[in-house]
Amino acid sequence: MAIETATFGAGCFWGVEARFNELTGVIDTAAGYEGGNLEHPTYQDVCTDRTGHAEVVQVKFDPSRISFDALLDAFFALHDPTQVNRQGPDFGTQYRSVIFTHNDEQFREAKARIAELNASGTYRNPIATQVVPAMSFWKAEEYHQRYLEKRGMVSCHI
Repeated sequence: MAIETATFGAGCFWGVEARFNELTGVIDTAAGYEGGNLEHPTYQDVCTDRTGHAEVVQVKFDPSRISFDALLDAFFALHDPTQVNRQGPDFGTQYRSVIFTHNDEQFREAKARIAELNASGTYRNPIATQVVPAMSFWKAEEYHQRYLEKRGMVSCHI
């Protein structure tokens, strides 16, 4: 079984991680930070909005059971990709909509999906999701991993 990796930022990583963990074919997830200029960032560092990191979820998946395309479906369904640097009550660059791609195929698929969604009129505003090659992923502190599951919660949205 060949496991692949995908990384998504869609606001606060707690709800994003919970949603991806529900999908058949997802092997594992990890909440973390990516896209910034500080090595080994902490949650406190990222919350300053000065490190450039986004809160992300790294998804390990079995492509024979779930496609990257299906992961894109879940990603776009779980947040408002037209928002710039915010989701709900959370704002700052750490909450930006972003896909960190791990190969050229993921990059092409993500860009194509954005173009398709923009052309479809699904959203009133253009999609603001960034698509960039994967960078260093820094796993978040243990208390952030499966945060909602550990607390018996299904959502953290207001």
